[in-house]
Amino acid sequence: MKLKTITVNGVFAALYIAVTYFIQPFGFTNIQFRVSEMFNHLVVFNKKYIYGVVLGVILANFFFSPMPVYDLTFGVGQSIISLLITIVTAKFIKGIIPRMIINTIVFTVTMFIIAFELKLALGFPFPMTYLTTAIGEFVVMVIGIPIMYYLNKRIKFERLI
Repeated sequence: MKLKTITVNGVFAALYIAVTYFIQPFGFTNIQFRVSEMFNHLVVFNKKYIYGVVLGVILANFFFSPMPVYDLTFGVGQSIISLLITIVTAKFIKGIIPRMIINTIVFTVTMFIIAFELKLALGFPFPMTYLTTAIGEFVVMVIGIPIMYYLNKRIKFERLI
């Protein structure tokens, strides 16, 4: 892996951690509103961003989660699965916006993994927890579409790495 790829991924991992730190009270409950999840859209620009996003999730869950063992297993697993699905499907979808829409759907649907985690760890009811975590993820990812799209106009994510 090139030094530039490692460096850029390190920067985005650090940004994921910093944003997660500031929204801690809203990022680890049954109503998750983790604004840093909008960084998941980076993989639609270049699949190499998976490393930075996953590293950010691992470190954020390790340092800030009230139940790090569960979040390191289920949260990181959900991120890896969703990112890989998006990377595979992106090969068949033209255009950044449609890819981000699919990415949003993938992350929203796979929130059942987080709902299952919260049921196991805290005894939350699965259906309601799935609904609330999926809504939170959907809102963050939808808000992230125009933000990441316009940041890309300035930063050029696909060529940055």
